[in-house]
Amino acid sequence: MIREINFDGIIGPSHNYAGLSPGNLAATHNAGATARPRAAALQGIAKMRANLALGLVQGILPPHARPDDRWLAALHTNYAAAPAHLKARSFSASPMWAANAATVSPAPDTADGRCHLTVANLVTMPHRSHEWPETLAQLRLAFAHPGFAVHPPVLAPFGDEGAANHMRLAASHDAPGIEIFVYGESGGRFPARQHREACEAVARAHRLDPAHVLFVEQSPEAIAAGAFHNDVVAVANERTLFAHEQAFADRDGLYAALRARMPAVEIVEVPAVRVSLENAIRSYLFNAQLVTAASGAQTLIVPAEARANAAVWSWLQDHLCGNGPIRAVEVVDVRESMANGGGPACLRLRVACDPALVDPRFLVDNGRLDAIAAVIEAHWPERIEAGAIGDAALIDQVVTARRALLTALDLVELIDR
Repeated sequence: MIREINFDGIIGPSHNYAGLSPGNLAATHNAGATARPRAAALQGIAKMRANLALGLVQGILPPHARPDDRWLAALHTNYAAAPAHLKARSFSASPMWAANAATVSPAPDTADGRCHLTVANLVTMPHRSHEWPETLAQLRLAFAHPGFAVHPPVLAPFGDEGAANHMRLAASHDAPGIEIFVYGESGGRFPARQHREACEAVARAHRLDPAHVLFVEQSPEAIAAGAFHNDVVAVANERTLFAHEQAFADRDGLYAALRARMPAVEIVEVPAVRVSLENAIRSYLFNAQLVTAASGAQTLIVPAEARANAAVWSWLQDHLCGNGPIRAVEVVDVRESMANGGGPACLRLRVACDPALVDPRFLVDNGRLDAIAAVIEAHWPERIEAGAIGDAALIDQVVTARRALLTALDLVELIDR
């Protein structure tokens, strides 16, 4: 009964471009631009509809309370009195990037036969460091069945960014797999957000067999080029690892270890001579959803920016013509998220489990997406200008919009988390 579910973060009404994430080139480049929260959220809904059309199971994670008054209170201030940088950090819609919500180990991989989820602490970036309490509340509600174990975050100072730095390879989603934890080493011009110690702590919490776990260093070149998470340069699905040639510090060692543990692995490597790191990161070729459609075809869901990049699109067409493991490419428009540094893969948390064990309020079909879209169209701000995040009327609109959505979803217990 195990199927992969993509839980997408609903893009919140406070979506704005404050440039809060050093190392995320798109986010810092677009700092100060005018954001369109309503369009952003509707683009996310359209992406979810595209997943449903492929025969995938689709879930949701609602936006967090913004501004985060509890976080500001812990800093002995409030939104009205807080300095501008704290206002921006408390108002961020970054929980939309659900790939950073948690790390997930499906039941076939764990010693106790439960699906384990560890909430990411996100301590490296101040605007994300206060997400985990509400994420933990949501996941404990969605996965309350005893078939799941939801863990609190790894303790600081060991940075953990969740599934964005974790991959799983298996013959199928319901088979035992190899779990790959990707970490960075500090010392470059951008922060390495994932610490090896955090990876090891999560693997222990999830009761994984050490023989089926790999700890892999992300290449310093990738981090320096703007690959702030591993999922900007690599993604895996079932037997397929899809990665850039410069994704890992020791690619040959990783590939050898994978082939020793899983001889059927299919490694699709994009050479730097065809697609540079710059083009890979600019287009988010790898920050794509690599999924198995209901037809059985492995499908790569890429942002429109990948089609617009000549080098990237040329490589993709060549791969499709070459009868490789990726048999189809779907293009989605998530340009508002892309402008803030998050592609299709950033927007979703993958959980392989029995959907019948998940709280149904967190699962959607097209009818439920219609209801969500109606709330977004009625309540989400159309635009947020660079200097508007201190505006009292905007704050009221954002608070009211989230409350309306949680009411429509019958998740009122999350209003005050």
